Formats: sequence, structure tokens, C-alpha cells
Amino acid sequence: MKQKLFLFLCLVASSGYLQAQGLPTNPEPGKCYVKCITKDTFKEVTETLQVYPAYTTLTVVPATYKTVEETVLVKEATEKHTYTPATYETVDVTYIKKEARTDLKVIPASFGKSSKNYETYPTTSGWEYKVLEDCPSVNKDDCVAACFVEYPSQFRDVPFTTLAGDASTSTIPVPEQMSSYKKRIIKTPARMEKTVIPAEYKTITSIVVDTPTSTTSNTVAAKTDTVTRTVLDKKGGITTWEEVNCELLDPNLLPIFYELDSARLTPASKKIIDEKLLPIMNDSKVSVEIMSHTDSRGNDDYNMSLSQQRANSVVNYLVSKGISRSRLSARGYGESSLTNRCSNGVECAESQHQKNRRTEFRVINN
Repeated sequence: MKQKLFLFLCLVASSGYLQAQGLPTNPEPGKCYVKCITKDTFKEVTETLQVYPAYTTLTVVPATYKTVEETVLVKEATEKHTYTPATYETVDVTYIKKEARTDLKVIPASFGKSSKNYETYPTTSGWEYKVLEDCPSVNKDDCVAACFVEYPSQFRDVPFTTLAGDASTSTIPVPEQMSSYKKRIIKTPARMEKTVIPAEYKTITSIVVDTPTSTTSNTVAAKTDTVTRTVLDKKGGITTWEEVNCELLDPNLLPIFYELDSARLTPASKKIIDEKLLPIMNDSKVSVEIMSHTDSRGNDDYNMSLSQQRANSVVNYLVSKGISRSRLSARGYGESSLTNRCSNGVECAESQHQKNRRTEFRVINN
């Protein structure tokens, strides 16, 4: 098997759905498959841009006025209303105080017992997602793997109750109850008499616009400039699927040991990179994240800075070996991801602290 590290996907789906998504059609249980993605390519184009728009200047011509007279309403017409209230009389009204009803007496159901063996879950196989931890990409689909698994069928003996005789009811009639109340009803309706009060008017003088305000215009031409910009020439995408060792998709330890309080790579560390990581980068087009850690001794902020410098030193060394910097990402974790109990204030042996001073690598979306 080729030990190439690529972006991977794991999902549960039917064979028809797999073909629609471009996944392998004959996967093996327990295997992982990865896709190779080509990079976008770009080119430079030169364009003439408008840097200042054409515009119009305006000169205002003031408005002119004239005096006019008009008759206006100073008090609206209205009506005076005189109200005469209604008169009432009292009558008795009979009503049903409580309606008749039919009560029911319940005769409960009777039951028996039985049981039956059921297949509770069938034999299944398919794809499942596996999501990488600490995914650096905003799109979480860039950090998932596709694994094909099988599960056996499951059975269970289920007891149940049978109906021997269903529930029923018998009826008991209950008669209605009557009563009455006093009600006042209108004998003579209320009435309203109206008297009209006329409107009042007066003549006023006002100054109104004779000629509205206007403008005269003048057009100023636009200004242009020539610029060069980079545009997408060819969109990248998925090209092939390949079977890979699933363990290579998790973070892999680079046994690099730095000098005390230093991010410089020793000759021994460079040899480890040449033997373990450089062949993978040269043999594929994957992108790799370099992750460096420190032990808990020293200031937390300083350790975070030191771990970032150590990750940068590995990236710079790979660039010096001909690897494109666009395929590399450096991230320092300081003492935030210890592998043992040796945190601040805990007394530990030097060998225990050494396990925390480590550098790892893993594949990210390429």
C-alpha cells in the first residue's frame, strides 16, 4: 500500500449514493480511502478601471412668489344632540339549570399473556464518518474520513399481553333540572333629537410659489487608471481515490529533540525529517500541518511562543528542501496539550517532561 496522506471522508451510504459522490464502489470493511485534490491555478490580467466617476455640477435658480386670497373654514358645522333615555319592565325567564345526561358504568377488559422472538436489527454494512480532532479548516468536511464497517443482526424475545375480552359500558340516565330568573327588557327605546349649527368662514391672504426653485447642470468627465490583478485560471478538484493505512491519517510523532530554550534543528533532527516526513511530501501533493509542544516548565505565554518557533523551524527546513510553503502549516500549542500529569507545579522526572516536548505532523486539506 502506498503511504500517501490525503484528505479523507467516512460516511454511511448505499452503493448508488457512493457512485453519485465519486466514492470507491467495492470498499473493504476496516479500510480507509482518500481523495487527491488538485490546487487552483491563477493568472494575471490587466484592466482599465474607473478611479473617479463622471459627475454633474448644479447651480440653483431661486424660486419666485405671488400673493393670493382665499376663503377658509374657521369653524366646522356641527350638531347639537338631546338624549331621552329608554324605559324598562321586569319579566320572568325559565332556563335549564342543569342539563339531562347519561352516566356510564365501565366494565373493564380482561387479558392473557404470550411472547414472540423478533429480529430487532438486521445485518448491516456501510460507510461511517470519522472527524479529525483540532481541524484547522473552517470547513469541517475537509477533516473527515470514510470507513466501511459491518454489523451482525440482533434478536430479542418479546413478551406481550393478549386481549381476552374488551372493555364495555352500561348506561344510567339522569334527568334535567329547571329554574328561572328576573330580566329587565326595554319598554320604550332611547331616542336622540338633533339641532344643526352652521359652519363659519373668513378670507385670508397668503404668499405662494409662482416659479419653483430650479437648477442648471454641467457634466464633469470620469477619470480612469490601469491595474494588474490575479484571477482564477483553472479550478482544482478531486482526481482519484486511493486505499491508505488508516493510522497514517492521525497525528504522527516526529522524534525531534530541541536544545534547551532553542528552536534550532540539530543535525539528528534534520535526519529524522529527511527519513520520515520528506519522502511523504516528495511522493505526493498533500498539505501537512506541523504541531509542536513544550513541557509545563516556564511561563505559559513564553512556551506558546517557543512551540510556534519550533514548528516554524520544521516548515522552513522543508521549504529549503524544495517543498512549497503553500503545502505547509505550522502551529504551536505550548504546554496546552500535555500527554501526562506533569502540569504547572507538579514535580516530575526529566524523562516525563521530555515526553511533552514533542513535534507531530498530520495531513490537512490539500
